[in-house]
Amino acid sequence: FMHHLIAYGSLCTFLLFVAGFRSAFIVAMAWGIGVASHYFGALVAPDLRKRFIEREVRQEIQRSAPRERRNMESQHVRSLEELSASIAHEIRNPITAAKSLVQQMGEDPASGQNVDYAKVAIEELDRVERSVAHLLRYAREEDLHLADIRLDEVVGSALESFRDRFAQSGVELVTDLGSDHALRGDAEKLRRVLINLVGNALDALEGAGVASPRIEVTAGENLAGSECWVRVRDNGPGIDPETLSRIFSPFYTSKDHGTGLGLAISKKVVDAHGGSIEASSQPGSGAEFTITIPKHEGTA
Repeated sequence: FMHHLIAYGSLCTFLLFVAGFRSAFIVAMAWGIGVASHYFGALVAPDLRKRFIEREVRQEIQRSAPRERRNMESQHVRSLEELSASIAHEIRNPITAAKSLVQQMGEDPASGQNVDYAKVAIEELDRVERSVAHLLRYAREEDLHLADIRLDEVVGSALESFRDRFAQSGVELVTDLGSDHALRGDAEKLRRVLINLVGNALDALEGAGVASPRIEVTAGENLAGSECWVRVRDNGPGIDPETLSRIFSPFYTSKDHGTGLGLAISKKVVDAHGGSIEASSQPGSGAEFTITIPKHEGTA
């Protein structure tokens, strides 16, 4: 721009003395418009464009922030409403059943059926106790006790608790865990997650009538070596799409005596590790659960 300006001033001065004021004025106006246009396009326009974009971004953020906040608040309210309804249903039903049985015992204290009534009432109240215990575990923000752990040891410890059950049920256990999968995590909480997944797989297979019931538990790392994964797969009856879409929702269960919080708690634990848990299934073709946990820094 300065080169144009110097040349512009020199030429106008030269024409003023050589060709006169009129010629100098015409050239000065024509060239001056060009120089001004170049100055605006090279120096002023980019700054104006930048300011315009920044203003539009600020306005868009101001418009979208309240909308996003309202959406989040609405989603939170809906989640609380669904959870409250589930809690009420899960606790009220067994309490109502136990209350009815106790009333029958009171109406005829000498009845020979009172022992059976009392047994069923206790079972229903035990169900309430389990639901409350699971709910407290789900609601409580438990600190993770992180340490350098080996994934194969955590999985092996979880599977060891099912040794007798596998032997009695006739379900074949197939494992491929490797030995070099180190990560930083809470060993006990991850062990509980795996116990829940393997226990659910056994529940699905027992009584399902599968010719050769089998559970496969495998572990490994991603190609980048930044994540570890564990996969629990069974060849049971599978999970229908509706159940699969709600399987991690609190208090949702397809079991007759389940609390519906096992998978919800498992997801919460995996989320706290910065990982993910996914389920896939086709009815009649078994189910598969995959846990992925980042290794983090400081792992062995």
